[in-house]
Amino acid sequence: MNDSVIITCALTGAGDTVGRSKHVPVTPEQIATSAVEAASAGAAVVHIHVRDPETGAPARDPKLYAETVDRIKQTGSDVVINLTAGMGGDLVLDADEPLEKGALPGTDLVGGLARLPHVEDLLPDICTLDCGSLNFGDNLYVSTPEMLRKGAARIQELGVRPELEIFDTGQLWFAKQLYAEGLLSNPSVFQLCMGIPWGAPAEPEVLQSMVNMLPDGAQWASFALGRMQMPWVAQSILLGGNVRVGLEDNLYLSKGVKATNAQLTERAVTLTETLGATVATPAEARERLGLGR
Repeated sequence: MNDSVIITCALTGAGDTVGRSKHVPVTPEQIATSAVEAASAGAAVVHIHVRDPETGAPARDPKLYAETVDRIKQTGSDVVINLTAGMGGDLVLDADEPLEKGALPGTDLVGGLARLPHVEDLLPDICTLDCGSLNFGDNLYVSTPEMLRKGAARIQELGVRPELEIFDTGQLWFAKQLYAEGLLSNPSVFQLCMGIPWGAPAEPEVLQSMVNMLPDGAQWASFALGRMQMPWVAQSILLGGNVRVGLEDNLYLSKGVKATNAQLTERAVTLTETLGATVATPAEARERLGLGR
């Protein structure tokens, strides 16, 4: 069991959730406000995507990231900043004529380095590295071994801590290969992502198997989608890990009751303390994750 739990709040994500809940933050101001509220509720880390302020669609504009991060820092919050670097891997194909028709609308596919401009500009505490390709719902998320090698090497050069997003066991295998090749530095930080169709299912025995595969001394967290979000807080803590909650993964506090990021964080704090663990501060998270400040 983990006695000191780092809580990450994933604030908005890139999913089609804006029209499903008024609490999903869209503009840099809304995302920053939600980040500070989650930090006040007990989150040591906030995981940030940005969206088009006009449409709510997912975006990769470095200016939106810069404004969001600046607004958080202007409040004086010491919350750890974790920026996604996963945008740019979406490939939509026709099932019958994929080569003839090519990439269809909804595709946003760029190389590994082209997913990092905002990371290069802002040098956040953490950025994510999605460690493989995946049948992501009805479409395909593309992150090839060479894309990952180039991205990992650049993140290492920048001195930013990568959080390795693991959606299935083969991705964990490859992440360990990146360490073996010297493209990632210790301490290793893993996020085990469960219940995303069609990756690792949100089953306790699957999580246990993935935990067994982690390198010695790894810092890790896990999350699951929807109604499994809060049960997964307990699963992760009991297996020695940290946790992630937030509107990226789940919109509800209880059946029929829409949540805010702060409320989901508060629920995670309650579960953590009920299990007899303490909630790590941002300073404690920085020390354990090797962030240097």
